[in-house]
Amino acid sequence: MYSPLEQFNILTLIPLHIGNVYFSFTNSSLYMLLFTGLVGALFYMVTLEGGRLVPSRWQSMVEMLYTFILDMLEGQVGPAGRKYFPFIFSTFSFILFANLIGMVPYSFTVTSHFVVTFALSVSIFVGVTIIGFQTHGMHFFSFFLPPGAPLALAPLLVVLEVVSYSFRAISLGVRLFANMMAGHTLVKILSGFAWTMLGVGGLLAVGSIIPFGVVFALTGLEIGVAFLQAYVFTILTCIYLNDAIHLH
Repeated sequence: MYSPLEQFNILTLIPLHIGNVYFSFTNSSLYMLLFTGLVGALFYMVTLEGGRLVPSRWQSMVEMLYTFILDMLEGQVGPAGRKYFPFIFSTFSFILFANLIGMVPYSFTVTSHFVVTFALSVSIFVGVTIIGFQTHGMHFFSFFLPPGAPLALAPLLVVLEVVSYSFRAISLGVRLFANMMAGHTLVKILSGFAWTMLGVGGLLAVGSIIPFGVVFALTGLEIGVAFLQAYVFTILTCIYLNDAIHLH
């Protein structure tokens, strides 16, 4: 019996290791290279020589994406966040296209693995913290004490704020991983159930129309979730960046 979790298996394509340290080229690595290469080629082609005066459909899509991310960044961080636009744009594009590629049948969803999303969230957490110290120096520690708080409660509040701040490194990755994995698993379970009903025949074959319809509806919902999760991950990154630049 096939498991709905088999779609998340990491398969070694080119085994590479030194002793007990493994850095093999896997199906996850392949799809990362595939969609980053395709997206990079798309962005390069539509911006070649400044783009067309009358944009094509692909150029219009990239320009809409560019404007959307720029407006979101300026709305959350302000003019001070403009120099971080390349990073924010790259992060949103990476997550969005990784999610969408995963919707293609028999492909692989990179963002359904916690090791990938956790690496992203920890990298962002460390980077934002470095920006905070570069911007404010040791005054950045004032972020962990809410303004106007009684000094008697300072030890407790500082501990709570530090713990809350540290969990940002985990919450970003868990949110993205959990949503992508849960959605793909549900679609797989329902599609397998519908296919089994169709294979039995008779009234069950007729009744399989219902779960098949649910699967199609869930597929559309998952495409929306792919956009939504990329947006949530990116806007939270902008909020964290705003905290590091402007403190409270």
